[in-house]
Amino acid sequence: MAARREHRDMGVEQFEALAADAERLDGGARYELVHGKLGVKDVPDGDHGEIIAWLIEEFSRTRPRLRSYPEQQLKIERYRNGRARPDLLLAPPNSFKGQGDWPAPDPVAAVVEVTSFDRDARQRDSVDKPRAYAETGIPVYLVVDRIEDKVIVYSDPDGQAYRSVERVPVGQQVHLPEPVSLTLDTEPLQEWIG
Repeated sequence: MAARREHRDMGVEQFEALAADAERLDGGARYELVHGKLGVKDVPDGDHGEIIAWLIEEFSRTRPRLRSYPEQQLKIERYRNGRARPDLLLAPPNSFKGQGDWPAPDPVAAVVEVTSFDRDARQRDSVDKPRAYAETGIPVYLVVDRIEDKVIVYSDPDGQAYRSVERVPVGQQVHLPEPVSLTLDTEPLQEWIG
């Protein structure tokens, strides 16, 4: 389990150049810029991959009008000054056609993050990203929290924060509100969590 490194106060242009260079040199690292902090996340582990694969199957089966985009880069935050690479996002088909490396978030219905076990996962996934995604106006933020064995649904963004946060133990059902509008049975996640 590799540690994630952070640096503060990086501009968007500087970040995009760094991320592009790193992608060409080392396809394993995933870079993000959230509230001016550069984050480097290493390649996810096997259970993380299984959870994402299961979610893609569930969303494809139950919400065919929304396409699953794993690892899609995205502009985030109030003035689109941040850059995120969520584990998965849901948007209508062809939402990012012709938009380049860091597309606008406007068509996104939901973002999904599966926590890692690095030392700052809680800060990143439970504090920094909910704020950034709410500022962006993304309607639903789903977190599969492998540290706490919970599924967390953030919804109803007001431009600063999500007004609704529901925490459900893994194994129970959780509702993802509009525009996803899906009740997800999280029982299968127990196979990869715990």
